[in-house]
Amino acid sequence: MNPTPPRWVRWLLRWLHPDDTLEEVEGDLDELYAYWYERAGQPQATLRYVLNVLSVLPPFVRRRKQAKQPYEQLSSLHPAMLRNYFIIALRNLTRNRAYSLLNVAGLTLGLTCGILLFTLITYHLSFDTFHPQSDRTYRLVTEQHRETISYSRGVPAPLGKAFRTDYTFAEKVARLATFDAMLITVKQGQAMDKYKEPEGVAFAEADFFDMFNYPLTNGHQVTTLTEPNTAILTERLARKYFGAASPINQTIRMNNRVDLRIVGVLKDLPVNTDLRAEIFASYSTLKQYDEWLASDDSWGGIVSSMQCFLRLRPGISPQQVERVFPAYVKKYRPTSKNVHHYKLQPLADMHFDARYGGAMTKTNLWVLACVGLFLLTTACVNFVNLATAQALNRSKEVGVRKVLGSIRGQLFWQFMAETSLITVTALLLALLSSFALLPFVNEWFGARLSLNLLTDWRLPVFALILTVLVTLFSGAYPGLILARFQPILALKGRLSQQAIGGFNTRRALIVTQFAISQILIIGVIVIANQMRYAQQAELGFDKEAVVMVSLATDSKPQTRHSVADRFSALAGVKKVALCQAAPASSSNWSTSPRYDNRPEDEPFAVNVRGGDDQFIPLFGLQLVTGRNVYPADSVREFVVNEAFVRKLNLASPDAVLGKMLSLNGDRFKGPIVGVIQDFHDKSFHADIEPMCISTIAENYDYYAVKIDLSMAQSTLVALETLWSQTHPDQVFTYQFLDEQIAEFYETESLMLKLIQVFAGIAIFIGCLGLYGLVSFMAAQKTKEIGIRKVLGSSLSQIIWIFAGEFTRLILLAFIVAVPVAWLAMNQWLQTFKDQVSIGPDVFALAMLGTFLVAILTVGYRSVKAALMNPVKSLRSE
Repeated sequence: MNPTPPRWVRWLLRWLHPDDTLEEVEGDLDELYAYWYERAGQPQATLRYVLNVLSVLPPFVRRRKQAKQPYEQLSSLHPAMLRNYFIIALRNLTRNRAYSLLNVAGLTLGLTCGILLFTLITYHLSFDTFHPQSDRTYRLVTEQHRETISYSRGVPAPLGKAFRTDYTFAEKVARLATFDAMLITVKQGQAMDKYKEPEGVAFAEADFFDMFNYPLTNGHQVTTLTEPNTAILTERLARKYFGAASPINQTIRMNNRVDLRIVGVLKDLPVNTDLRAEIFASYSTLKQYDEWLASDDSWGGIVSSMQCFLRLRPGISPQQVERVFPAYVKKYRPTSKNVHHYKLQPLADMHFDARYGGAMTKTNLWVLACVGLFLLTTACVNFVNLATAQALNRSKEVGVRKVLGSIRGQLFWQFMAETSLITVTALLLALLSSFALLPFVNEWFGARLSLNLLTDWRLPVFALILTVLVTLFSGAYPGLILARFQPILALKGRLSQQAIGGFNTRRALIVTQFAISQILIIGVIVIANQMRYAQQAELGFDKEAVVMVSLATDSKPQTRHSVADRFSALAGVKKVALCQAAPASSSNWSTSPRYDNRPEDEPFAVNVRGGDDQFIPLFGLQLVTGRNVYPADSVREFVVNEAFVRKLNLASPDAVLGKMLSLNGDRFKGPIVGVIQDFHDKSFHADIEPMCISTIAENYDYYAVKIDLSMAQSTLVALETLWSQTHPDQVFTYQFLDEQIAEFYETESLMLKLIQVFAGIAIFIGCLGLYGLVSFMAAQKTKEIGIRKVLGSSLSQIIWIFAGEFTRLILLAFIVAVPVAWLAMNQWLQTFKDQVSIGPDVFALAMLGTFLVAILTVGYRSVKAALMNPVKSLRSE
């Protein structure tokens, strides 16, 4: 005897055939379940039950077809009905081309932005996640606690070795010392090819390649980088240096100082890694390049180039490891007043923590995700607006279908079929648009995005989910509106506005659209104002027409001065100075000062700038008291800024003149001879810090050259010619100072570009919907306009019928947008120490811009409707 069919089988059949009577379904159950039971046996798992029941549905459906079930009694999701939905949907969309085009255009723009933003966000979230055991891999970082806390991705060079020797918390420990902008020389026969590698060279311990997934294509993993003067490089650089020849055992020269023998070739680095060096030298070679940094006694310095990575053993927490680090501070820095805290930074956080040089904060990713959601919402709202506006035109179609026996479910799925066709079409166009725009996006934003539908499962899944959600969100409400039409009222054409969704509903949707647009417009204005302020505000020094020319890597002091003098003699050159960096630079050296021979260092850090006697006049730094430093090649005296005086709580800048200042453990010592006005030594994100300037020749990296911009091109050519004559084995590189300063705000510039583009797209999508609604209003008010004109209404009065409605809605959207935009942008501005204010002019400009766009959108259609012949208007109904 066959068992009784389970309840879920009965539910399944009722769902598939809701129009059958209960007796009909009960009558079919025994035959269906017996058929299934014979084929399937008695499975135990629910999934097996479902699969087997579905396997017997085709003959069941065929039997029902043979019974000639009436069309209108088929299930709403019957295959025949689904096919019919799509055929009719295609006909309706083809007949209403303007409506279809507006919807497809709006959804295509929204989906294109969604796909590109999803690609950008997943690109950033994937950084350095491909390494094995990345969840147990950490970077050691430093918090330096003085009066304030400063952060560095670097640690003392000996810390990694000491930790590896003293504790067994970690499976692997690897130090990595990276130096950017390295000169690489390759001998090719009698010629010497020179390359300036911006990502430089990394001196790595052998365990580094056991921790990180950088596989070798040539060489031995076990013995790699165990010998001095050996190196490995990527396939890209191997082709660049040696062409088709094997690079193994070839020799390259680094900065004309260190020879490196190639012992292996790495696969090209993935685009989603922050460790970008493509040449890795053995760590034992570091002592030939920087003997102090390679020393086991260099506990006194923390430089960002020295990083340390470790992979913890299973079950070891970061907190356990961090508890042992204070012992190193007490042991190796007992006299230091700095309180160093060594922390473990998860590998997955490296890309997002701006304190340690992260390229993209998670806050910015959330902002981008919200912008993408706003754009998709705007596109969907646009669809709903247009669909409900078109509903009245389809009322008679719905009435006829209901009279012929269609039920609500069939009408609802009919409209959902139309929505899905539009959405799928928009998705296909969005994918094509994304592929076409991707090269421009990469070039514009300096990214390396790629769209891989076949190899990256996330994008197809996202596209599928997006299509389903957009279809449901866009089509559900209009579908319900159509399905609930009363057939008698629909056939008589007496449906009220409330029956098709009501003006209030559409007003709310328009307000939503334009509120989003205005939030984005206000964001664009505020960010642009802050960026303009950062670029144009007085920094306290002259940054105009200054070219920063890199020094030769092996130049002697006499050669530097000789080149500087020859530069000064060139036409178009006004001044030349030797310096470590410009007054404002991302390259900073902070140390604790000792003032006036006091027994202990001061509790604050001072930012040290190396610069010769021409540094202060070239950059236009203003002396408050005292004088400039005298020419020298060693530290003999200092000039400090006003912030330094304030930190000492002195009443007057004159009080520091003649007092001794010691830096770096008395390594640099001399009297203070002058005080200069404060200037911004970093970006506007940071406060002005205490600073001192001295002739620290060993730290000079640049010639700062003040030029006449009217002769810029010829002057740059002359500078390169003269420099190359003096250093024929080097590569000439330069950068304008204002370009260096602009790099402070690279992330903000990226966000500004993104929001500008997306604000424009949001406005355009809103205008599509606005134009569609104005067209609908014009069609619905044809007779009203004719009557008004016959009764003497003027052109302006007729136009105000349309303009007045949308003016009120845009004002309401503005009221909604202002507090949201103010809160969001005020929070963003808090990241700047010097910031612009958000005044009424910002909101007035946003509202004015929105009005202008709306007027241009509705103006033509409104005027056309107002100029229509009233005779034709009255005959139209």
